[in-house]
Amino acid sequence: MKNTNVLRGLATISFYAANHEAAKKWYSDFLGIEPYFNVPGYAEFRLGDYQHELGIIDSKYAPAGASEKPGGAIAYWHVNNLQETLDRLISLGAKLYQPITDHSQGAGRFVTASVTDPFGNILGIMTNKHYLEILEKTNQ
Repeated sequence: MKNTNVLRGLATISFYAANHEAAKKWYSDFLGIEPYFNVPGYAEFRLGDYQHELGIIDSKYAPAGASEKPGGAIAYWHVNNLQETLDRLISLGAKLYQPITDHSQGAGRFVTASVTDPFGNILGIMTNKHYLEILEKTNQ
């Protein structure tokens, strides 16, 4: 494989929820939009500058052996205002998983936080100057 861009971008991030209807409503309230695709057991939102997809799936469709506890990788969504977004998530019932953390030795280039949504999924948020630089280049 000559293409070094094996992973080309996020296509869909999937979150599972035992109460699928409540999860759809919670994410609709948080995001300020309704899912663009909605069938029993699955709803999908298109988000952000690149229209990445966030799928909310009824947990009865989770792979066999899937944990009901948060774990594994955290996908971080770029946000314009980290503190404001974190405060809003917590006001909607999310629980702090990781406080605001600057991973760039105070330079403010990569600052993250994460919450556990009311359905047990970890939602990462961050401000990432690299994301903004790439966005600016693609919009020229």
